Amino acid sequence: MRVMVMVKATKDSEAGVMPSTELLEAMGKYNEELVNAGIMMAGEGLHPSVKGKRVAFDGPGRTVIDGPFAETRELVAGFWLWEVKDMAEAVEWVKRCPNPMLGPSEIEIRQVFEAADFGDALTPELAEQEDRLREKTANR
Repeated sequence: MRVMVMVKATKDSEAGVMPSTELLEAMGKYNEELVNAGIMMAGEGLHPSVKGKRVAFDGPGRTVIDGPFAETRELVAGFWLWEVKDMAEAVEWVKRCPNPMLGPSEIEIRQVFEAADFGDALTPELAEQEDRLREKTANR
């Protein structure tokens, strides 16, 4: 099962406060453990939302919204994409993570949809398309 593991933003991360050398070292060691265990597929930190954009959809209309965005606790400051056997394994790995922020912080874990989750709505043609796209992106 694949999961998206999201490091939630804080006031410090949104203010652009950079991690210490000690935290970078601890995270590097943690990421190395994830890679060596065959768990980590991808992972990155994100710039504060002041540098971001949102695109709002309303039928055919599109509206671009410049950052920063309100509700810091709802923003993502970084992410991992993991392959785990189940949610319990993902939780155990997150519990081993160094605190990613200077103070209190949260990490959210969400399961990624797999083709089988879509049932009959995913036709064989759509499944083939998905497989082709996944193969192309994996070879980058």
